[in-house]
Amino acid sequence: MQRRKFIGSASIAGIITAMLPGSLVASNQESSNHLLDAKKPNDRAYWTGMLYRMMNPVFSNLANGTLVKNMPFEVSPSYDGRKNVTYLEAVGRAAAGMAPWLALPDDDTKEGQMRKDLKAKFLKGIANGVDPSNPDYLNFTKEYQPIVDAAYLAHAFLRAPKALWEPLDDTTKKRVVKEFKALRTRKPWNNNWQLFTAITEAFLLEIGEEWDKEAVDRALNKFKDWYVGDGWYSDGPNFSFDYYNSFVIHPMLVDTLKVLSDHGKVPVADYELALKRMLRYVVHLERMISPEGTYPVIGRSITYRNGAFQALAQVALIKKLPEDISPAQVRSALTAVKKNIFQKGTFDKNDWLTLGFCGHHPDVADYYSSTGSMYMASLSFLPLGLPADDEFWTSDPEEWTSKKAWSGKSFKKDYHVDY
Repeated sequence: MQRRKFIGSASIAGIITAMLPGSLVASNQESSNHLLDAKKPNDRAYWTGMLYRMMNPVFSNLANGTLVKNMPFEVSPSYDGRKNVTYLEAVGRAAAGMAPWLALPDDDTKEGQMRKDLKAKFLKGIANGVDPSNPDYLNFTKEYQPIVDAAYLAHAFLRAPKALWEPLDDTTKKRVVKEFKALRTRKPWNNNWQLFTAITEAFLLEIGEEWDKEAVDRALNKFKDWYVGDGWYSDGPNFSFDYYNSFVIHPMLVDTLKVLSDHGKVPVADYELALKRMLRYVVHLERMISPEGTYPVIGRSITYRNGAFQALAQVALIKKLPEDISPAQVRSALTAVKKNIFQKGTFDKNDWLTLGFCGHHPDVADYYSSTGSMYMASLSFLPLGLPADDEFWTSDPEEWTSKKAWSGKSFKKDYHVDY
């Protein structure tokens, strides 16, 4: 894009207690005690607790009309000064990551209470965010950055239409559509930004609105040209070795093509080829996770943290993992990554994300980075959209590829592909 060991000393029970609204704390206190037993690891409880902690400040404040008032505005030392874009950044990026979780059916479990709470706050918050009279009216019309973060909001609606789009009242829906169409006054940059326009327009097509076919076709044709092979796309005319294939390219390209193919606008084969390439890319991504649960700190936007694993998380969510990568090893690897990333300093005292990587160090942030930018970290939580009884969560922990390799165990050899 142009613009842009925490848990070590704290118990999961204490974290969940600190995060939940008062009415939910008591009901979660007793049930979370079992999480303190190291012999009974509960990865899903860790993931849900962490995601709720990350999401709650954003959507509690948006629902109350206090996001602009209360969200910190921390910036990179070289920040370019566009404060009015940071709030939509937080909302869109956070929504895209939590959407599959909120799409699960309502239930009376402790986790279900967290989901219900966040979903209500999201729905009320979006109504506020597109209401011109509300103090939290989000900026879709000024600067270029809203092209990016409206796309993440559109992606959230596509990921959870029955939970996040259909319950909105008619006035709010019309206002969202108006804001999305207002983005057409600006053109995306000649790189991954092409897909932000494409997925927003694909969402408009999905809900029966007039859509910009020419803009979508332009994006798709560019990425046909920008495919460099072996599961990797160039981010524009020149290749960059970073995580934008996961932050943006594979997830948005695949989901845009899914909508278009479902509506008969492109051949199903186009979607299937894009998905096939994403599956190849996630083989690389999974192998980048070290035996210790770290990964290479490469490329720009490294402060988006574990959002770097969105593509792997999405493939797990849609149950399309390559045959030699099991759900349990993905869960185990991503849990290890999260426990390395969410160290002391990753959240401030009010649970807002800070600028940094594993901790707080704004000097590594890019010139387009501010507090709202950091919510890309939500994107590796997509497998929470799988129910608690899915094998992704119930299988025994497994070693991931590099952990097997570096401990002298058998692992599958890797070869390039030609598609």
